[in-house]
Amino acid sequence: MDIGTFWAELPGPGRRALEEAGTSVLIRQGAFLMRQHNRSSQVYVLRSGAVEVWVDRAGERVILDVLGPGDLVGELEAVDGGVREASVEALTPVQALVLPADRFRTVLNGDPEWVWAVAGVLAERLRDANELRISHFPDDAERRLGTRLIRLFARFGDPADGALVVRLPVSQQDLGRWAGMGRRKVAQILAGKRVRGDLTVTRNSITARSPDVLHRLADDAGPDIAAPEDPS
Repeated sequence: MDIGTFWAELPGPGRRALEEAGTSVLIRQGAFLMRQHNRSSQVYVLRSGAVEVWVDRAGERVILDVLGPGDLVGELEAVDGGVREASVEALTPVQALVLPADRFRTVLNGDPEWVWAVAGVLAERLRDANELRISHFPDDAERRLGTRLIRLFARFGDPADGALVVRLPVSQQDLGRWAGMGRRKVAQILAGKRVRGDLTVTRNSITARSPDVLHRLADDAGPDIAAPEDPS
């Protein structure tokens, strides 16, 4: 699964213009870049680390996405000036380029081609949202979990001793919150014969013996998952 990022799609002159207009910041693990229901006046381009995008529903955390290097945060609010619909929390220490939303819009207005990088982000997220909706009707818990894992490995997977490893503090409960199921259901799927022994989730890492197990779980015959691109 190839997940294009905003930074990868933005032409070189656009990158340089944003770097000149923005400020590089370091964000500690556990800090919030944005909070649900608050107005957001800043846009972030992630350069390293990972953030979790989540909403509160009756006291329960519902995870919407996990974003990493090259990804864009706050683009919707930059477009419409609306209230933030989700919180964005640093899963790890994060380095990011940050700039006010109005300055972000001004930079992108410098060349119509640059706006297409934002359009690509929105299109990819819409496709992913549609995939989740499809796998809910009829209910297909394995496919939902598989697609979430494929996204994680596409963004953060690193080769290690013939396997692929995501080194993030994403638990079985977190995966369930992201895929729309309970932790017990996640554990049941991981123990099932389709992936047993080929996929392990620990406190600070997820290991897949090969991309095949992820595609098998998602019932997807897609291409192998490549390591994430360097956003620099």
